Amino acid sequence: MSSAEFCNRLNLQVPIIQAPMAGVSTPAMAAAVSNAGGLGSLGVGAATVDGARAMIEEARTLTDHPINANVFCHRPARADTQKDTAWLSRLRSEFGRFDAEPPEILNKIYDTFVGNDAMTSMLLDARPGVVSFHFGLPTNDQIAAFKAQGTYLIASAINLAEARQAQAVGIDAIVAQGWEAGGHRGCFDENAEDDRHGTFALTRTLVQHLSVPVIAAGGIMDGAGVRAALNLGAVAAQLGTAFVACDESSANASYRDALLGGPAHHTVMTRVISGRPARCLQNRFTQWGQGVADLDVPNYPRAYDAGKALNAAASDWGEGGYGAQWAGQGAPLARSMPTADLMSALKDEFMTISV
Repeated sequence: MSSAEFCNRLNLQVPIIQAPMAGVSTPAMAAAVSNAGGLGSLGVGAATVDGARAMIEEARTLTDHPINANVFCHRPARADTQKDTAWLSRLRSEFGRFDAEPPEILNKIYDTFVGNDAMTSMLLDARPGVVSFHFGLPTNDQIAAFKAQGTYLIASAINLAEARQAQAVGIDAIVAQGWEAGGHRGCFDENAEDDRHGTFALTRTLVQHLSVPVIAAGGIMDGAGVRAALNLGAVAAQLGTAFVACDESSANASYRDALLGGPAHHTVMTRVISGRPARCLQNRFTQWGQGVADLDVPNYPRAYDAGKALNAAASDWGEGGYGAQWAGQGAPLARSMPTADLMSALKDEFMTISV
């Protein structure tokens, strides 16, 4: 499938997809991207069923175009009392900086989408147009239900093996998520060896070995990057960090200041915030986590329970350096402006780069 055919299938004017970015993307942002001819996205993996429905419905009041609803397909977190207790003890000194105590126990704060009948039924009813999967794949029954309805399905992959799994079960397009990408790695198994493929190398590999469309993601911040991805055979580019500083983003002031300042030049892959590898702006939390062994961190999203509590305690004291300030390696190219203006700039840059 060509880029033009892909855009025609999803009623896009330009091959640009705004990454879901749970906790940052908003209905207003997603709608602005879709209204500008791209594909706006909502990260609903961290939302309740009612919360996810409300986000989609709000976006629907702002656009008639398709919206991508993204969900998390992680393995259900298992409690490990010994590991959880050790982790909370290890964090105690950081909480102490803000006269706070860590939680007594770690809780599962997000449900997986795998086999989640309630979330599946809601999405089938809401009909966002596109549903995408991160951290793995849903059940065959869930996939069949969406495909019977005509919903377009997208899944993230960090290597060829994952991409082939997704293609085999009927996923319509694959996001080639490079090592450069901000936020959580889409790996199916976070404890498996990660070959750390770069965006362009992975994109080209998947284009050569798959029969479904490939979407490039990771480090792409402007129209020139979008054009480069298409020249490698991708049908579209997915941008996340590029939208974090937009007016409609829910990123707080500390996050925005870091993204538009010095920390943008120093991103790190870390597990300490959430329990899964994710690329973040270097901050107080990531510096604390240097040298922490991956196996010492509780499972996702249980570790996130402590991370969010620590960030809340620090924020109460005016310290914003413990947040999940997800950003890719293209962070120094971030721009602050309304989403519609960024989309206009991206389209102009994309069109002025020769094919």
